[in-house]
Amino acid sequence: MTDRVKYLLDESKLPTTWYNLAADLPAPCPPPLHPGTLQPLGPDDLAPLFPMALIEQEVSTAREIEIPGPVRDVYRQWRPSPLFRARRLEQVLQTPARIYYKYEGVSPAGSHKPNTSVAQAYYNREAGIRKIATETGAGQWGSSLAFAGALFGIEVQVFMVRVSYDQKPYRRALMETYGASCVASPSPLTNYGRAVLEQDPDCKGSLGMAISEAVEVAATNPDTNYALGSVLNHVLLHQTVIGMEAIEQLEMADDYPDVIVGATGGGSNFAGIVFPFIGAKLRGGPDVRVVAVEPAACPSLTRGTYAYDFGDTAHMTPLTKMHTLGSTFMPPGFHAGGLRYHGMAPMVSHLKELGLIEARALMQRDCFDAGVQFARAEGILPAPEANHAVRGAIDEAIKCREEGVSRAILFNLCGHGHFDMQAYMDYFAGKLVNQTYDESELAMALAGLPSVNA
Repeated sequence: MTDRVKYLLDESKLPTTWYNLAADLPAPCPPPLHPGTLQPLGPDDLAPLFPMALIEQEVSTAREIEIPGPVRDVYRQWRPSPLFRARRLEQVLQTPARIYYKYEGVSPAGSHKPNTSVAQAYYNREAGIRKIATETGAGQWGSSLAFAGALFGIEVQVFMVRVSYDQKPYRRALMETYGASCVASPSPLTNYGRAVLEQDPDCKGSLGMAISEAVEVAATNPDTNYALGSVLNHVLLHQTVIGMEAIEQLEMADDYPDVIVGATGGGSNFAGIVFPFIGAKLRGGPDVRVVAVEPAACPSLTRGTYAYDFGDTAHMTPLTKMHTLGSTFMPPGFHAGGLRYHGMAPMVSHLKELGLIEARALMQRDCFDAGVQFARAEGILPAPEANHAVRGAIDEAIKCREEGVSRAILFNLCGHGHFDMQAYMDYFAGKLVNQTYDESELAMALAGLPSVNA
């Protein structure tokens, strides 16, 4: 070991393929189902929403899928992203642990999301699509797709969850700077949005509702496709450049993680950092413990049911088998808006069922405590979503201290918090409180799960 702090890969080391975990799973994921027939989906069922190239990636079991040249050309602006050894944080914690973090905040949009937004915009343009509708929670995905749309000449319509729309005005401004339009969801622009507002004019919205609006726009306009920033297999696939780079960078450090910690909302940043390591383990490589960290106010992995459910609130999407709190579940308006989703990526949920990952639910204020401690030691201000991974990594490092054991801990710092300053202002003012969900509302949402014999 040396006292080196950062591990940088040359552009020539940029991955040429994405890694597909489906190739190495000991059992395949249950297939998505058509909501009308309850039969496995076929490519034609998804064609109104996605270009065929992405549909093929969604169902592929090939271990490696080539990254197109134009996508790699854009990636080169910030990829390979740096891997840091958090030596100052280790000193503050007085831990024998070796803490590493992959930093995705170096992308133009400030998060890991452009890894998939650039790919999705490219494939849509190649299919002749010039308009895309999407949703966003905290705004990381919306701003990333807006960035990609600007590069590939695609008009982007973003439905932003109302509570985040109000909390994060600078994310909206960034989307508009890139040329996208951004409206608060539920909105008066769709039939579903109008119906929700009629029932509750002050509705804070949810990712499930915003997805419904975006899908409605795409499904009712032949010239418009839909894009999703997390959950689906092809989205998780695109993020695996993170973990693939991290494997090489840890080789430079002559180290390998004993524990990997990832924040989970829909599953994309978590998949990006952990899937290549889990794949290596399944192929006979080193063992690694993987911890998914989620918000206690929206705990799909730790409290949800593993069942077929809709991905949206209006029930326009296919049914996927996942850990879910119920498609009608309304999480409280905590600041990590990117984690306010009722479900979890089917492939991440499948890993939990196979016992390949474990999950923990953490309180909001505890995560901000960790984010502030990290910022004061390492100098980088994490996004509220990333604070969950920081908290999980710090907890693991403290455990190493208490046990007197040195372990290598890796986590993905999936984005910076420069557009989340109101959250930090609220934290320092004592206004940021721990939140939890309504048990009766959760019970009602779970009681409404579709009846599927699968």
